Amino acid sequence: MLDELVGDYEKRDTALKISKIEGRFEMDVKKEYASKVNELAGKPELRRGALRVLAYISKNEPVMQSVLVRVFGGSTYDYMKELEESGFVNAKKLGRTKKIETSAKFKEYFELS
Repeated sequence: MLDELVGDYEKRDTALKISKIEGRFEMDVKKEYASKVNELAGKPELRRGALRVLAYISKNEPVMQSVLVRVFGGSTYDYMKELEESGFVNAKKLGRTKKIETSAKFKEYFELS
């Protein structure tokens, strides 16, 4: 069924394509449209490292910041500042560390119930 969809997208006059890479399917923008899309997309809202930390938090919440530092290293503090400033996480001081949970903005942004 997915192979059919790949063929369907190849026939369409659209900027999107579906590729099969190492047994996995990926939707992407065709090369001839990539520069135009990059101009429109602008800068990402969060850096890749911050997204990785956010994914870990969402999967394991509530999580202590000290645990995040053990898992991701010292750069965690910069990522946490970015996540708190963007409103994706709530941090509550708990002893010498913080208890971290995702916020309502996180759930709304990623369309989670």
